[in-house]
Parts: sequence; C-alpha cells; structure tokens
Amino acid sequence: MQLVGQAADAFAGRRVAVLTGAGVSTDSGIPDYRGEGAPARTPMTAQQFLGSEAARRRYWIGSHLGWRAFASANPNPGHTALADLEHAGIATGVVTQNVDGLHLRAGSRRVVELHGTMRRVFCTHCGQVFDRRDLARRVEADNPWLDVPDDVLLGPDGDVLPDTADGFRVPDCSVCGGMLKPDVVFFGEFVPVERFREAEQLVRTSEALLVAGSSLVVNSGIRLVERARRRRLPVVIVNRGETRADRHATVKIDAGTSPVLTALTEALDAAR
Repeated sequence: MQLVGQAADAFAGRRVAVLTGAGVSTDSGIPDYRGEGAPARTPMTAQQFLGSEAARRRYWIGSHLGWRAFASANPNPGHTALADLEHAGIATGVVTQNVDGLHLRAGSRRVVELHGTMRRVFCTHCGQVFDRRDLARRVEADNPWLDVPDDVLLGPDGDVLPDTADGFRVPDCSVCGGMLKPDVVFFGEFVPVERFREAEQLVRTSEALLVAGSSLVVNSGIRLVERARRRRLPVVIVNRGETRADRHATVKIDAGTSPVLTALTEALDAAR
C-alpha cells in the first residue's frame, strides 16, 4: 500500500507518539461512537449521573448488562501492532481515548488512558477504589433476577440500553455507603489535569505523532494534534472517514486500523 510506505517514510528514524480512539477497538467487537453503523446513543452526562438517582439506576443496570461481554473482548491485531512498535523502541507510548484496557492487555507498557478505565470504580465520598469484577459480583448478588442475554448489543463504553431499571438495586460503597462512580470521564467532565499533562509529555518527548481510529471530535485529542503541529512534527492519521485534523496530516490513510497498523509496523521493522 503506497500510503503505508509514505507513512513509514515520515516516521523513519523518529520516535513516535500514538493517539488512539474507538476505531482501534471495533475489530475487537466494541462499536464506535461515530463510525458507520454506530448505534444511536444519548450518552449520560456527569450532571445527570450525579444529580439523579433514577439516572444512576439506568446507568448501572445498562453498564452491568454490557460488562461481561465488554470485559471478555480481546485485543486485535491493531493493538498488537502498536505494542510491537513500542517494544521495538519506535513508539514512545499510547495515549488512548478508550476505556476498554485493550492496549495494556496487548502488551503496551506506557499507556495514558485519557478518559479513564472501566476496570475501576470509586466512591465519590471517601475515595475508596473497587475492582469492577468485584463490583459485578456484588451487583449480581443484590439483583439475582438480572439476566444478561448472550446477544446483548454493546455500546462503545461497554454499556447497553436497558429496557427497564425498575427494581434494580444500585451498588454503593461498602466502606461508607457513599455514591459509586466508574473511573471514567463522563460527557460534561474534563480530563484530569495531571492525566492530560502526562499525555502532553508523551507527545513532547516524541518526534512524530500517529493518530489511529479517532475522528478527533473530542477536544482532548485535537489539542494533542495541535501540540504536534506547532512543533512541525509529522502527523499520520489512520481512520475510516474524515477527522478534524485531516488538513494538517502529513499522511492520511482512510482505512481500518488493524490492517494498516500491522502493515506499518512491518514496514518500520523492515527499515531498521
């Protein structure tokens, strides 16, 4: 593929920071927010979650119904290719907008999870942190009637749209009884300052930027691209469809991430 060769040339001899979005995980069975065929969604905002008991009930039942399928998703060749780039000393690390943890499971060592992770839940009152697997067992014990269908239709964050939340017992903090919240950035929340600074540092210490599977609609992503653009770094974008930074890309590849990242990794390895 000619464009893959151009991308490899742009990265030759450079240390590359990677920014990923939901498009990297679609081949693992986790749908995209905005890609073709994406389910219609009305994401819950932080204000709704924190301010309404009924909203929290809807969220937790939907989140739990999707958890088992979401947690069983496996890394795909795109995740593996990026881990291989880091192990080869080419990639400096991955900044991801995803909350699925698949980069870590694929073997990437330096991963900045901009929007948090579904692996953890914390108490908004006392700060106690819980493993999501333990919480799932509590939810099932408290709601033994709850059935998780095998053909559940996942949302991008591992949730589903529940038919009803009537009678669902919302989990609370087992330490203080406070409100639990998943360790993710909801719509209407800002990425924690220290986490964004870590992402900026990764880009700052790199000599090129690879964007994979993100339309860059979310401001945190486009801000990192802007940091790279101001330093005149090569920027390669791999994404199906348009992104907000296409006009700034050194190379834009409109294709699926798994085959392109695999081919790009092979090309960069061969050039070493």
